[in-house]
Amino acid sequence: MPPAPPGARGTARQAPTAPHLSVAIVGGGPGGLYAAALLKRLDPSRNITVWERNTPHDTFGFGVVLSDETLGGIEHADPEVYTALKAEFVRWDDIDIVHRNTRHTSGGHGFAALGRRRLLEILQHRCRSLGVELRFREEAPDPARLAQTHDLVIAADGVHSTTRTAFADVFRPHVTAHRCRYIWLAADFPFDAFRFEIAETGHGVMQLHGYPYSADASTVIVEMREEVWRAAGFDELDETESVERCAKIFADALGGRPLRSNNSAWTTFRTVVNERWSHGNVVLLGDAAHTAHFSIGSGTKLAVEDALALAACLSEQPTLTDALHAYEAERRPVVASTQRAARASLEWFENLALYLRQPPRQFAFNLLTRSRRVTHDNLRLRDAHFTEAVERGFGCPPGTPPMFTPFRLRGLTLRNRVVVSPMDMYSAADGLPGDFHLVHLGARALGGAGLVMTEMVCVSPEGRITPGCAGLWSGRQAEAWRRITDFVHTRAPGTAVGVQLGHSGRKGSTRLMWEGMDEPLDDDNWPLVAPSPLPYKPGSQTPRELSRAQLTDLREQFTAAAVRAARARFDLLELHCAHGYLLSGFLSPLTNRRTDAYGGTLEKRLRFPLEVFDAVRAVWPEDRPMTVRISATDWAEGGTTAEDAVAIARAFADHGADAIDVSTGQVVADEEPEFGRSYQTPFADRVRNEARVPVIAVGAISSWDDVNSLILAGRTDLCALARPHLYDPHWTLHAAAEQGYEGPGVVWPPQYRAGSRPPRTGRTDAPKPRLTLSDLPFAEAPGA
Repeated sequence: MPPAPPGARGTARQAPTAPHLSVAIVGGGPGGLYAAALLKRLDPSRNITVWERNTPHDTFGFGVVLSDETLGGIEHADPEVYTALKAEFVRWDDIDIVHRNTRHTSGGHGFAALGRRRLLEILQHRCRSLGVELRFREEAPDPARLAQTHDLVIAADGVHSTTRTAFADVFRPHVTAHRCRYIWLAADFPFDAFRFEIAETGHGVMQLHGYPYSADASTVIVEMREEVWRAAGFDELDETESVERCAKIFADALGGRPLRSNNSAWTTFRTVVNERWSHGNVVLLGDAAHTAHFSIGSGTKLAVEDALALAACLSEQPTLTDALHAYEAERRPVVASTQRAARASLEWFENLALYLRQPPRQFAFNLLTRSRRVTHDNLRLRDAHFTEAVERGFGCPPGTPPMFTPFRLRGLTLRNRVVVSPMDMYSAADGLPGDFHLVHLGARALGGAGLVMTEMVCVSPEGRITPGCAGLWSGRQAEAWRRITDFVHTRAPGTAVGVQLGHSGRKGSTRLMWEGMDEPLDDDNWPLVAPSPLPYKPGSQTPRELSRAQLTDLREQFTAAAVRAARARFDLLELHCAHGYLLSGFLSPLTNRRTDAYGGTLEKRLRFPLEVFDAVRAVWPEDRPMTVRISATDWAEGGTTAEDAVAIARAFADHGADAIDVSTGQVVADEEPEFGRSYQTPFADRVRNEARVPVIAVGAISSWDDVNSLILAGRTDLCALARPHLYDPHWTLHAAAEQGYEGPGVVWPPQYRAGSRPPRTGRTDAPKPRLTLSDLPFAEAPGA
């Protein structure tokens, strides 16, 4: 790591508001210019210089979209800039989606856009009027030199930031290139909506993103997968030829009119993430710090919001060090959230071909909700007519949210799409479920879910994760489970109850979760078995590699447990092939190092899990469904990939699996998962739409709005929720009440019906305040 620049004044001893604070800004884009204007306006004594290597009029984009939230911040911070921008804005509400010659329009979205060149002119004028020095056609000095000669250096020099590169071992950037090529163009007419148009060509699918930015012009972005781009020959065309070809492909959207370019080139979007945003008195801003895909219109928005936050923190904090830390602490979670949404949107367009078979109206809803920021409920507020049309096309009866539509698996019809996800309770004695399990599962069955799943129920004593894990290796255990299933069927009629069968493999013989998750027992350990003799983590017990004879024994343990499960009257059986347990251990190349017929290629790694599945399916009642839980990615280098997950799902579906429960990770201890809201659902989406098999989505799905959105968009068939059901056993009943739903998709137990409406929390009939003391001419100051 390079040391902090010598003599830098941005130390904890230097106040950022010291007289004549000197600020160097590298990059004259919207973020850099707006930061300069704000800092100068807040303290005119600051000496601020902006370096921009291009001319004042150079810009490589066309239109810029800003949200009402961003505009509100600009209005509050600098009314003069806001007034100038407001006079230029083109506003519209609609989004048009054209798919297979069908156009669907959704309204109420509220966009504001203007030309990027005009935005720069406004900001340049504001900077000059405030006394900021603007140096165009001039490369900025070396970043280390700037840091020595200025109190603060703001690197707003874009995705290819030279400042970030100079201090790369401090900022530690991660740059990810993606699968699509795109080109930024313009048309000399205004679209009357934000337009998405899909072209299915002989070379593959291409898409157009278009929106107006002035009374006589629109931005047009053409995008396609790299392999489509090459197949179409764009890699061999010059700029003029590319522009003409794009205009021809999207002639309907353009009304036969031409497109124009501005030094436009095909490029690949790169997501930039930095581990740190500041070093000494140098700070990153905008695309230098982070990028988010253009499909959610966030680049300029994030840069402007960065500038607002940085200026505010410099004014609020006592030292420059404190200010830069506060800036990063404030902005990082906002940016991370935006990048997650942008990544979801980017990947949706990368995988656009998966959704082409959807009905056009559902396709439109799927596109609108692709980033998970626009949801079913949010879209209903924006455009109820459009949302209701999508619901009708999906098959929702009038007044029925998507989550309360039935779903059939083999001979079982679930009355709604909510699943209580399997959750280990570690509360059994010698594998025997007791009163705790009866109350735990019974309460959630009474809570209205369509399907309630047990925890992983182990097929042998040695297959337990902990001494507290439940089992089905004895008739006594089957009788105890029958007590629970009878309660559910009798007291919560219409709710199905499923059992998840599994074996811990190398992750067994550990302590109860609250005593040290995945930590080996201090005593009374039992020997472990696994596909390969690899401990789960340092300090874990090393398992024995399973022999052929042991594989046969294990298969018989699973079938015997399945027979007991059928006698216990479970409605559904799920085979646990995820999370690094025994069957999952066969599937992942990180945990299966075998050289026999059960290791090596994915086909061989699938062999034993499929043998177990076939054996269980053979003894499980024909009319009752079977599902399989998989880890769709190991979140680790060299592990299971999303492509592997599709192949694994297909294999189980070909063998008779009725649905795939798509989870991720927990296979290796050094995994690096990308957590976030609904973070596992893209894997379920891909499995469903590529393998063409029903799926159960899991992973940080926490709201009924998310459930409705995912189901209506066709990304999943069922949603499994764990922690929300720990927080609220009656989550599904309350979801129905909050949506005003009273249909067959969820039924309140008669004992609870009086609680089907939220209780009042206080008076609601008090008179509303009409005046405050400050409104009265005779009001006195407090304490006068």
